[in-house]
Amino acid sequence: MIFDPEMLGILEWVAAGLGLINIALLIFRSQWNFAFAIASVSLYVFIFFESRLYAESGLQVFFILANIWGWTLWRNAADAGSDESRVPVRWLDWTSRTVWLMVTAAISLNLGWLMHRYTNAALPFADSAIAGASVAAQILLGYRRIENWIVWIVIDVAAALLYINRGLYPTAGLYGGMLVMSLIGLKEWIEVERRQRVELTKIWA
Repeated sequence: MIFDPEMLGILEWVAAGLGLINIALLIFRSQWNFAFAIASVSLYVFIFFESRLYAESGLQVFFILANIWGWTLWRNAADAGSDESRVPVRWLDWTSRTVWLMVTAAISLNLGWLMHRYTNAALPFADSAIAGASVAAQILLGYRRIENWIVWIVIDVAAALLYINRGLYPTAGLYGGMLVMSLIGLKEWIEVERRQRVELTKIWA
């Protein structure tokens, strides 16, 4: 082990706290959510690796890069809009939803098989399904699509159960909290998208 259990527990609590701040800022479409997200997932690289959740550990490296990319997209979107701190959001069309679902399922199943076949990963298929869905949700978040919240809600439920199984109780609690916040985020973004459509209707009227 790189860290002793006591130090690992401290890091987990810090990472969980940073994660909650990230989601709170994300609900209100603040660009600063990405700074807290990067700090949180950087710690989770080590936490998940020590817990033999290798897909989840590798996923955090992706999250670091994805959050840097997402931050850039959000800054550009805010600069192009009338509000410098908030960004516009919208839904995917049904064709895009189907493609996202199929690709995410295929990646998750194949990653799960690789983890099962070549590593000593704990719960490889559950771990990989959460990892694959998280990649999809993070990319959708970067593009400011409302569906990202729906995917995160499913992930939050599955991840909380997985982390309880691995004894990562603060992280399970984080995902329980994130479930509530994701429901709030979904409601908030749906209302924002409706207001955007009303404003556009007024402009074109």
